[in-house]
Amino acid sequence: MTAATARADVVIVGAGIIGAAVAYYAVSAGLSVLVVERGSIAAGTTSHCEGNLLVSDKEVGPELELALYSQGLWRGELAEHAADWEFEAKGGLVVSSSAPGKQALDALAAHQRSLGIQVDDVPDRAALLALEPHLASGLVGGAFYPEDAQVQPVLAAHHLLRLARDRGARLRTHTTVTGIRLSGGRAIGIETASGPIDAGAVVVCAGPWSAEVAGLAGLSLPVLPRRGFVLVTEPVPVTVHHKVYSAEYVENVASSDARLQVSAVVEGTPSGTILMGASRERVGFDSSFSPEAVGRVARAGLALFPVLADVQILRTYSGFRPYCPDHLPVIGEDGRLPGLWHAAGHEGAGIGLSVGTAKLLVQSLRGETTDLPLEPFLPHRFEERAAA
Repeated sequence: MTAATARADVVIVGAGIIGAAVAYYAVSAGLSVLVVERGSIAAGTTSHCEGNLLVSDKEVGPELELALYSQGLWRGELAEHAADWEFEAKGGLVVSSSAPGKQALDALAAHQRSLGIQVDDVPDRAALLALEPHLASGLVGGAFYPEDAQVQPVLAAHHLLRLARDRGARLRTHTTVTGIRLSGGRAIGIETASGPIDAGAVVVCAGPWSAEVAGLAGLSLPVLPRRGFVLVTEPVPVTVHHKVYSAEYVENVASSDARLQVSAVVEGTPSGTILMGASRERVGFDSSFSPEAVGRVARAGLALFPVLADVQILRTYSGFRPYCPDHLPVIGEDGRLPGLWHAAGHEGAGIGLSVGTAKLLVQSLRGETTDLPLEPFLPHRFEERAAA
């Protein structure tokens, strides 16, 4: 088959974790799949993040429901592959340094428990130290989420694509999409530098670059890049047993402020290195090093674990989270252009939400009743709000 006659039921733009998951579920549903990636597998946001599978940082609403649904997939039908992507059920510990902060955390935890989420109260400093012996003094308590987990994101993307290709999916890397093919008021494929590709559905999974791809069809999609830095220490004997973060992290995730925001997130890795985050700021696609962001991340991490004060930082890395103004991802067919589908805008939750997003999208694409309603995530919601 030549590039000029290439065709698939579904062509997926982007080979990060979202595109890989969509490919897996689409081909598993019996659809022919072609994945197109302008670089290499997982070279974008997927390779510049921590691999979170969290429920603890989700406010009550559609995103939390999607997180719980995705957790069920990671721990259920995908569990046999857990070792391939280093699934680690480490749990998440959210800590508070003030009585009012602990009260707010307790209120959120109580609401989450009402939805079936397991949350263990950590009532005081003694209980904190039983979970993390090296935590700083001055912390008054917290909440522990046993369901929080971790995967190695690059491995997850590669192995989901491997599973998809084992079932017949095709992959073209280093192939740039130059246009969306249109006919009769719908999307019928894509143009690439190496030739056209016809498809019954075009699914845009380009992370923070999804707006650029939508723009090729003359459509606006408010997915913006939000830069974040992560610090990696040298291997140390000090063990951080869980993902540990300050209660302010939840507030920052939900914030729309474009300015630099930093909240402490610290976790250990199997190799003995410690990861410290997290920063958020909207600076476009500026990938330059930020001494201010890195310095604030380091200080926030040390505020939680002073024992790391003399540990060397081996490297830092940054990436762009795909941010939507209402903090919900864009999932589903674009009502303005039938045949064009989106799966983007998950910000820092894309790894964890990837498999749930993909399964729901494929159900919708096949005309099936979805396991969760997609209405809160549909792309045209932004246009409706502007009109209102």
